[in-house]
Amino acid sequence: MIRKLTQNDRQLYITMAKEFYHSDAVLHPIPDAHFERTADEALRSDTYAEIYLFEYEGETAGYGLTAKTFSQEAGGYVWWIEEVYIREQFRSRGLGREFFQYLERSKGQEAARLRLEVEAGNTRAVSLYERLGYEVLDYVQMVKDKK
Repeated sequence: MIRKLTQNDRQLYITMAKEFYHSDAVLHPIPDAHFERTADEALRSDTYAEIYLFEYEGETAGYGLTAKTFSQEAGGYVWWIEEVYIREQFRSRGLGREFFQYLERSKGQEAARLRLEVEAGNTRAVSLYERLGYEVLDYVQMVKDKK
């Protein structure tokens, strides 16, 4: 089952986000304050960020984080699939596929594009995304973080 984050889930989400950022799926850790700000933003409004919890047989198995933007290139709204994390003991049970199907059903009418990034060495995730129809977008991503 997939459901949106509630205030009662806040700490559980933060715990799982910390697990995700200490895994091989990310390139570097982030400050703990970022988890809190993300949870607070998603709980405040769904304008910029939405957090979904994945449940399997009554247990919280992971989460997905999305963010919305507008793209001239895509011709409309783009939902960034910022993070997908499934706890180790719940992997290979179809939860990732279920989340992507959920997004396509719930955002499909409004979204011109679903977009994600994946760490190149995360071959299991890359394989799943390709099976779901995602293609490599040949851009070099660049950022300038506020210092």
